[in-house]
Parts: sequence; C-alpha cells; structure tokens
Amino acid sequence: MVRFRVKSFSICALLLSLAFLSCRCPGQAAPAAPEGSWQGTLDAGSAKLRLVLTITKSGGEYKGILESVDQGATIPAEKVTVNGDKLRADFPRVNGFYEGTLNKQGTEIAGSWTQNGGTLPLAFKRAESTKAVATKDDSKATPAEKAFTSPIDVTIPLAPTAFQANGKTHLVYELHIVNFSAQNTVLTQIAILSDTGAELGRMEQTELLSNTMPVGNRDALGMDKLNLGGGASVVVFMWVTVDGSAKVPAALEHKITVKVGKNQDELSVLGARTVVSRDIAVIGAPLRGDNWEAANGPSSTSAHRRAIIPIEGKAVIAQRFAIDWVRLNPDGKSFTGDPKDNKNYRAYGSEALAVADGVVTEVKDGIPENVPGINSRAVPITLETVGGNHVILDIGHGRYGFYAHMQPGSLKVKLGDHVKGGQVLGLVGNSGNSTEPHLHFHLSNANSPLGSEGIPYALESFETKGKADAPPVKHKLEIPTEAEIVTFEK
Repeated sequence: MVRFRVKSFSICALLLSLAFLSCRCPGQAAPAAPEGSWQGTLDAGSAKLRLVLTITKSGGEYKGILESVDQGATIPAEKVTVNGDKLRADFPRVNGFYEGTLNKQGTEIAGSWTQNGGTLPLAFKRAESTKAVATKDDSKATPAEKAFTSPIDVTIPLAPTAFQANGKTHLVYELHIVNFSAQNTVLTQIAILSDTGAELGRMEQTELLSNTMPVGNRDALGMDKLNLGGGASVVVFMWVTVDGSAKVPAALEHKITVKVGKNQDELSVLGARTVVSRDIAVIGAPLRGDNWEAANGPSSTSAHRRAIIPIEGKAVIAQRFAIDWVRLNPDGKSFTGDPKDNKNYRAYGSEALAVADGVVTEVKDGIPENVPGINSRAVPITLETVGGNHVILDIGHGRYGFYAHMQPGSLKVKLGDHVKGGQVLGLVGNSGNSTEPHLHFHLSNANSPLGSEGIPYALESFETKGKADAPPVKHKLEIPTEAEIVTFEK
C-alpha cells in the first residue's frame, strides 16, 4: 500500500548484478573467495539502511542478491566484475554502482556506493550464520544413519491463474514449506514441471535466496534463509514464465531437493501438484490519460508481491497483483513546485473509474489526507484506515476491485449502488497508508481490502512507452508490469 520511489541513495528498487571474474598471477596467493553473506550499512544522512549481500557460485559463475533489512526488499543480482581483490558492481537501473576492495583475510569489503553523481562510503563484513547446522538429535548421527525420506510438507494456498504480460504467459503462486523433523533441513533446489513432465524452470540457490521468506524470523538473512531448523517454515514466491508460443500447462508439479541433518543427506520429493486456471477477468481501465507509472506493479520482487499478511487466522496476499498508479510529468517527476502540497502532484484529483459493471460493497470516507512524505500519516494506520478513503466494487464471479487512498468527500457512490463500467467512483488523493497522491488498485477474491487473495486480470487495452524514440507499444488483454509507463484511453 505504501508508494515507494527510487531517490538518491535509495535501495528499495535497486537491481544488483553479480557475476564475478577473478585472476591471479603466478606466485601470488589466490584472492579470498567472495562466496557467502556480507553485512553493511549505508548511511544516507536521513536514514541508515542495513544491507545484506549474498554471493553464491554455480557452474563456475558467481551470482548474488542484495537484501535491504529495513525496507524488506530483496533484489537479485546481474553483473559484477572482480580483478584480484578489486570489485565493481554496476546497477544501471538506478544509475549507480558499488566499488570495493576485499581484504586478504576475506572478512571485509571496503568501498563506496555512487548514484546520480553522489558517493557514500559502504563497507561489508562477512556475516556469521545465526543457525546451527546440526540439532541435538542429529549430532550423534553417523554415516550409516541416513535420512530415509524428505521431512518437508509443501502446500500451495492458491492455485495460479494464467495471465498475459509483455507477450508471455505467467503463473504466480507460493509454496509454503514446513520442516516436520527435528533435524536441520536446507532447501537447495526446486524444479517446476508441467503436467506432461516437461521442466518449465528450475530455482537454484541464488534464485531461492531471492524468492524465499522465512516465516516469523526476520533475523534470517543471506544463506540462513534456506536453512530450516526443526519445525521451521518458509514461503517461496514462485513466478513461472511460459513463452508466447508454448502451451500453457493444465497443471504443475514440483521436485523439491533438500539436504538433511549433520550428514547433509540429499533427498528429493515430487509433489505439490496444482491445477492451472485459465479463468481470467477482463476489465476496463481504472484511470484515463497518459504517463501513469505502474509503481510496485506485478513483478517477482515488488513490494506488493511479498505483502503476505495474516488476517483473521489466514495468511493471504491481497496485493499480489496490485499497482500504485502514479502520474508523471514529462520530466519524469510526479509533482511540480512544493513536494509537500498534494495539489502539486499530477495524479491528484484524477477520476478513479469503475473497471466493470458492478455493485458497491464497501465505502470508507472521512479520513483526512496526509502531507506527502515517507513517514507522514494523518491518522494511525490500522486495518480500518490502511486503505484511506476507498471503494470496493463487486464485479461478479467472486471478483472484487479495491480502490484506495482517495480524497475525503470525493466519493461519488454509496454502499449498494449499481454502477456501470467507466463510471466515476471518486478522486485520486493521498489518504491512509500512502506517501503521495496515487491510486492503489487491485482485484481480489473477497470483499476485504487485505483479508482476501489477489488475483490477476487482463486490461482490454493500453499502451506503454517504447524504448528511446520508438513508438508506443500497444497491449491487449494483458496486465502492466512493475514501473511500466502506461497510457489509457482518454
């Protein structure tokens, strides 16, 4: 629900790329290996961001991820170069890079972070694991005492519905994995198989680190995230992409590999079968006009994608496919003049539209607006106020559209009203858990802002900006993805 924007020295939308290359001259000692987890703090003046950089090696290639502890962001890596003890990692998505030197002991990386012309010091220290590899029970294990079955229980809370984005089909869902043994169990690989047995994808260590969330243990970072102690559980966020020409499978199955106990016995289990739905909702646009940014929109790493919240005894992700629609000016900024004035934001006052014929099932009004800012809220944020002034629209077939953060007194509908697609519901504002004027919109399977499961949809049509001077790209029956700049019909 919070609108994040990438600013100077911000890590929340950082795209890190780590592919290490190393060399050494004859007679020299080999540089210390960079594999493992590294902890550091970026002091940006107004905020100190705690970071964890994890480097792995697979098939002779180094990979990695960066985690921002305070922001709850996990960013996969793409490219880094190493020359002896010198390291440089480039982050073109945020116009930044990191340069550092690995010490001889292999315990520290001293360096700096540069972004948009500004430079700040940033050092990493090798992290110590917070989890013991062996438990009391498996400490007496001998080579003959091998585990004979995988101790994990795997469930899929919501079967995926196939949807289209950027010319490809995508399947988005979660695996909930519980270690039912007393022995330490390490998650090492997940292969995704179609109903015909064909392998659609494989998550190795780096991909698992990027997409695994330990349940109830925020201290588990880096390699510790894959290390399940007795009774521990994790959520693995799955995003499977099928090329446009390939057949969408009717069902999925998973081959999950773990290492168990002190002896690290490797075991695999074939299961976690789920059907794939093709029942997609086709809807109209929630807004009109050009230059709407799909902030925090559908992607494997967006803030909305990871927003799993227990509501009334069930952990759900209502915002699985949510978008924070922010309207940009030609210069790429969302405001002109004083950034503390809501009226200076281009999105402010835009009309929020019914995406289909439906019935209004919930209305909330009277919540005052926030002063724009990361930590500025006009009211305490609770389940009642998180969406600010909002409307829920029942569009039939168990689908509900949620419109959040509107201006107080601007709602044009009341509870029980029957509306037509394209009808104005209210005006875009900055109420509830919001940092600046924008419209939060998502579709879910129940009449609850957060106590429901988010479902995908297909917009009838929209355009996105082409690269450089290329013409706009036309889309039909697709959903916009994170950070795309969208034009709707006026």
